[in-house]
Amino acid sequence: MAVSTATVSFLNGERAVVVLVVARILFSLPSSLLFHGVSLSLLLLAALFLEIRAEISSSLPTVFNARPGASSGILLGAVALPAVMLSKLILLRRAYLLHEIEPEELEHITMQYWATSASCCGVLIFLWIILWRESRNVHPSSSRGIWEPKFSLSCILLYAALCLVSLATISHTGLNAALKWLWILFHGFASVKLIQHLLCTFPYCASIGLSSFNFFPFKDEAKDKEQPTSADYIPVQPFLYKYDVRSEISIIIQGVLLGLLLVPLVFKFVLHVYRRSFGKSCSERGTDNEIVKSLIFFSSLGFILLTIVPSWMQFVQDFNQHPLLWVITFVFSEPFKRLSLCVYWVCLIYASVLRFYNISRKSKMERILLRKYYHLMAVLMFLPALIFQPKFLDLAFGAALAVFLVLEIIRVWRIWPLGEIIHQFMNAFTDPRDSCLMLGIHFSLLLGCALPIWMSFGFNDRPLSPFAGVLSLGIGDTMASMVGHKYGVLRWSKTGKKTVEGTAAGITSVLAACSLLLPLLASTGYILTQDWLSLLLAVTASGMLEAYTAQLDNAFIPLVFYSLLVL
Repeated sequence: MAVSTATVSFLNGERAVVVLVVARILFSLPSSLLFHGVSLSLLLLAALFLEIRAEISSSLPTVFNARPGASSGILLGAVALPAVMLSKLILLRRAYLLHEIEPEELEHITMQYWATSASCCGVLIFLWIILWRESRNVHPSSSRGIWEPKFSLSCILLYAALCLVSLATISHTGLNAALKWLWILFHGFASVKLIQHLLCTFPYCASIGLSSFNFFPFKDEAKDKEQPTSADYIPVQPFLYKYDVRSEISIIIQGVLLGLLLVPLVFKFVLHVYRRSFGKSCSERGTDNEIVKSLIFFSSLGFILLTIVPSWMQFVQDFNQHPLLWVITFVFSEPFKRLSLCVYWVCLIYASVLRFYNISRKSKMERILLRKYYHLMAVLMFLPALIFQPKFLDLAFGAALAVFLVLEIIRVWRIWPLGEIIHQFMNAFTDPRDSCLMLGIHFSLLLGCALPIWMSFGFNDRPLSPFAGVLSLGIGDTMASMVGHKYGVLRWSKTGKKTVEGTAAGITSVLAACSLLLPLLASTGYILTQDWLSLLLAVTASGMLEAYTAQLDNAFIPLVFYSLLVL
């Protein structure tokens, strides 16, 4: 009976779907990317056995305060981003054989793959050390119960050797290979420090696997390649987006996000100096102190965004125009289309948020179902813009992410006068899974829709890949939850809430949306080569992952769907 239980535990649904996705990617792998495929397989094996060991471990729950109700998610977190980058590498390999891109672009994506996988590998090494210490404490004179960590360490060491060999093949000199190796090691170390800081600073906001989901390079480095076209969108396949504008948008987004990450540090430092200088008077003036705190915050925010960020963009990225002026010029280059889209978004957001907020206060509807209406709102907002104004949508995603970050900082720090208002508003849409200092559900929905679009920069011969987030989250996840909640009877597991009826509805709705979307894209000029069998596999795999995973699926499902679509 013990063996049967162990077998069932080893072959749960989430792991089976992850293995299926990786196997699909490896099946499409050309011989020139053999090292990359073997390294991904080693990461999968190491993560699989570490996750199994973590299930019976007593150390990880005490080290990390993970998201309640979620499994460790080590396997999914360790292979999701490397799988996506390997799919992107396969895509660009096809482009290179068609002479659509230069060798430097292929090498750049190769380095991104190794940096991403090294980040995940660094987290696995960190977890292996914790499990190894536990095994030494529990079994100091015996090797019983530690074969999983030992096997995982062997996979990690083989992965490191493969990484060295691969870097040596794309490097011109030994010094060049060493520098690349050090750069990749830095990403692994930074990932470990980031996961520690995230789970310690914001307890219960994420699982271990979701926390390792922390490195994602989306910058388009091909900014010097010129595509002489005046079209805002090039709807032919294979197609190349206009590189110069795309790269400028990417630089602006990265600069703004970097500045916003510095805001809490600068604000905390200035506030500390102020309190040290005027400590007694601060304690005597409660209301005035909150006003001063608010002034310090908004002054720090404005100084960083209007001064520090443009300076960084000018000296580091060679961006010679103030980003605010560039954005205004870009928007008014096609004022009717883009301003009309802005008005449409503002009206839709205002009406939807006001309606859903009133429902959340007066209705007994479950919060998780109420939040699915925001998924539908994402379809209404992003789908028209993605078809007709994709570059402007890129910029809008960056602006929305920046606004979300600012509002979350204001909410966490309780900045007067908006902090408490935002906190009460956000609490109307939370459920027990969000009982933490930082709320990430809105970030995950936005990034789930944005990342497939950002990753579709440059060559892309699969028309549906940019729509991966909108289709999987806005349509598939929403229909699965609503149908499953109302009509679901057969559950996938005894402990879970996901139903067979809901999963079937999600898969069917995505396939129906694809059947409507493909003719629409064809009418705009696409040359469609979509393989319906591969599409069915991609939709089914993402639907089954949504059914089985206990992780925050907004973060994983779009990228898993994207990685299968580009194949």
